[in-house]
Amino acid sequence: MTTKCKFLIIGAGPTGLGAAWRLAEHGYKKAEDWLLIESADVAGGLSASVVDEAQFTWDKGGHVIFSHYDYFDKLLDDLLGDSWVSHNREAWVYLRERFVPYPFQNNIWRLPADEQLACLEGLLDVNNLRAAGAQQPPKSFLEWIERSFGKGLAEVFFIPYNKKVWAYDPAKLSAHWVGERVATVDMMKVLHSVVNQKDDRGWGPNAQFRYPLHGGTGAIWRALADRLPPQCLKYNQSVVKIEAKNRIAHLASGEIIEYEYLISTMPLNLLVSSSPDLQHLKADADSFKYSSVHIVGIGMKGSPPVELQAKSWLYFPESQCPFYRVTVFSGYSPHNVPAEGEHWSLMCEVSESPDKAVNAATIVDDVIGGARWAKMIAPDTEIKSKWHLRIEHGYPTPFLGRDQLLDVIEPQLRAHNIFSRGRFGAWKYEVSNQDHSLMQGVEAVDHILFGEEESTFHYPGKVNAGGKNAVRPVQNFTRPV
Repeated sequence: MTTKCKFLIIGAGPTGLGAAWRLAEHGYKKAEDWLLIESADVAGGLSASVVDEAQFTWDKGGHVIFSHYDYFDKLLDDLLGDSWVSHNREAWVYLRERFVPYPFQNNIWRLPADEQLACLEGLLDVNNLRAAGAQQPPKSFLEWIERSFGKGLAEVFFIPYNKKVWAYDPAKLSAHWVGERVATVDMMKVLHSVVNQKDDRGWGPNAQFRYPLHGGTGAIWRALADRLPPQCLKYNQSVVKIEAKNRIAHLASGEIIEYEYLISTMPLNLLVSSSPDLQHLKADADSFKYSSVHIVGIGMKGSPPVELQAKSWLYFPESQCPFYRVTVFSGYSPHNVPAEGEHWSLMCEVSESPDKAVNAATIVDDVIGGARWAKMIAPDTEIKSKWHLRIEHGYPTPFLGRDQLLDVIEPQLRAHNIFSRGRFGAWKYEVSNQDHSLMQGVEAVDHILFGEEESTFHYPGKVNAGGKNAVRPVQNFTRPV
């Protein structure tokens, strides 16, 4: 069977759904206008949620909602109304058998005295180098860490933690992605904190965040998909081949779809591999680095220990536990656990890559052992649920040379009316949050229809610089659809 449509969208994650939503806003609501193909049986992609056999709810990673866009805020308000829980961020680092508030560099007074001194000496060295004159841009993320925080902070926290979370040595990563993602140092704040032994926890774009009251993060994207024209959605379907020159997609079912424009959210390397017309780009695409993620959920009887009850999530740089981050997931919404008040849950994340192996057969037990080592789970705690999901494409790695390769590949895709967008479609970690991802879909549609600029895709630093980014309302477009 052959189907024709103007827009073909691959993937019902935030980017694909954002593109579909924007098309519907512009009046495109027929199957011949657009089709969205999703391999799973539910919308959400990496932002979907799962309810396990014991009735614990889990997200596919530590997602929180904060936004750089008024458009995104208004859409979420419309989708879920007042079914939200609001939180003040309580992020902490656990090391040296103690909790240190995030951002770590502003709260080193909690460290042992010798490490406090090493961190301060490193910061003074950094300040002296800056005062001495201009430096060349850092050649790697490792060099950026050392220049920004000094040797002490780098060795105590930043290098071991980033090796854990990225599953690659920071020397293999670029520094271009950093932006607002990592708090830099205000030396006076650090000194005040050390002298007064007082925490400083105010930094960050997600100091306040909200979370769906019911259904996990996936509730947002199921609600959005439910409002789209059902005739335009195809679940349990996957694209196996793309004829880029002829603008034809082949589905695993045997169906053929002829399109004018393709908005793809599949991993960029897989997109290139799927097209015989793009094989000259395959060597470049195959060099793209990414990490896989193991999500381990632990559902328990009772209540969390006092030390965890007010905390949102924790970072773990040390090797005694396999996870790099743990979310007190029952704290996000009381409905994330069965029988409110009688259960609680932790969601743990472990990274994997060719440079960092993980034993999938033992990872659940390893995670529980690490949680016990960190005193998050008491010896007598009754575990009711052990949930494990491995996500092959977890994080797009901002590897050295990434931007140069994207500059080669992206124009050649565009020449075939292919817009590769989203977390792994764009391969830009710095704009891969849920708000960024949805807006990449929205902006791709507005660019195709009206020539509007794709700010999120082309100017990540500008989008992340602060304030809310505007999107023109539909009624302000003068060109007829």
